[in-house]
Amino acid sequence: MSDKVLVKGGTVLSLDRAVGNLVGADVLIEDGLISEVGISLRGRNAQIIDATDSIVMPGFVDAHRHLWQSLVRNLDTTVDVDVVRHYTPDDVYAATLVGLLGALEAGITTVVDWYDSAASIDHLEAALSAHADAGVRTVFVPSQPDCEFATEATVAFASPDLVEADLEATAALWAQARQRGLRIHAHAGTAAASGGEVAELGRRGLLGPDVTLCHCTRLSDADFDAIAASSTAVVLTPASDMAAGVGAPPMQQLIDRSIHPGLGVGDERLAPGDVFAQMRAAISVQHATLFDLKLAGKGGVPSLLNTREGIRHATIDAAKAAGLSDTTGSLSPGKQADVVVLRADRPNIAPINDPIGAVVWGMDTSNVDWVFVGGTPQVENGELAADVTRASDLAMAAQGRVIAAAGLLADAGAGADQP
Repeated sequence: MSDKVLVKGGTVLSLDRAVGNLVGADVLIEDGLISEVGISLRGRNAQIIDATDSIVMPGFVDAHRHLWQSLVRNLDTTVDVDVVRHYTPDDVYAATLVGLLGALEAGITTVVDWYDSAASIDHLEAALSAHADAGVRTVFVPSQPDCEFATEATVAFASPDLVEADLEATAALWAQARQRGLRIHAHAGTAAASGGEVAELGRRGLLGPDVTLCHCTRLSDADFDAIAASSTAVVLTPASDMAAGVGAPPMQQLIDRSIHPGLGVGDERLAPGDVFAQMRAAISVQHATLFDLKLAGKGGVPSLLNTREGIRHATIDAAKAAGLSDTTGSLSPGKQADVVVLRADRPNIAPINDPIGAVVWGMDTSNVDWVFVGGTPQVENGELAADVTRASDLAMAAQGRVIAAAGLLADAGAGADQP
């Protein structure tokens, strides 16, 4: 493909307030970057992508996912998935690769991979090899704090879970991460005993815009106040958290404090691997909560979360939580050309009444037509450019080894509930 691409004639949702949203507009990509967004752009010698009857927007950002769990997708909440000790480096590679390709196929151009699988350097390097091979923009968050990598990948620091951690030890680890220039990611508010630990970190001056707290389902009001006061980022994984009994996303607590969370898939064993599902889960929970208040006769009920905010949580807000807001998350001239073209003429969504509402409420992975990462097409006319057969074969072989070693299933379908 040419170094210059003109995505032409679509409904453009830029997620950049300075650029705005445009109908019948074009996006010019040059040398991997967004060059221009506007009407009737001229792209001399550019390859033309016809986006008529399509929505053109920044690629989704999955701000928190455990990619190694791709081998145990959809197993069910009742199944023990303590299979990590059985993973070989080849298994980690296969799981990570198929997970990233599934993300691309769903219109996700950036994935934050929280890696808490087997800890040897060979396992870690295998995961990073899959990152390099998949063609997705990634942030690698290994749960081994002393790891050093000879890699061009973006690497961040995975903090011990806050509710279980010695805060003195946590403070020392965070100081080391900051000395290395690493963004800090931490699981927060997932245990029944949660509440107060984030506020304590705030009192110690440890929170800040270089910290991303994930889940946050069981935090206290004081914790949320500390997050807001420190401009700490939040990532919600609503579908998997609710399925696992970790709790509902704290949408109203965040809205009340003008905290704009990013969204992620989290644990794909319990949730769809796309961001469409996460947007709907987050917005539906907030709506249901408010409708319950109205039915109970409560006054002064807040406003419903709208689709304009919901789509931001899946793009620019998630990019900020990943530490990549200067790189991706909006169709802003000068940013990387992470672009998704969504078909708006399919029966599942046509006719379009409101393009943002269509993306948030109605679309799914079947609407994904083109996906560009840094200007390189990774999905073309709805088909992955990658070697899907190889990735699937590797994943199936790895799944067979892992589940046999763990004694989970004798063969495909064994042990499953019968209809």
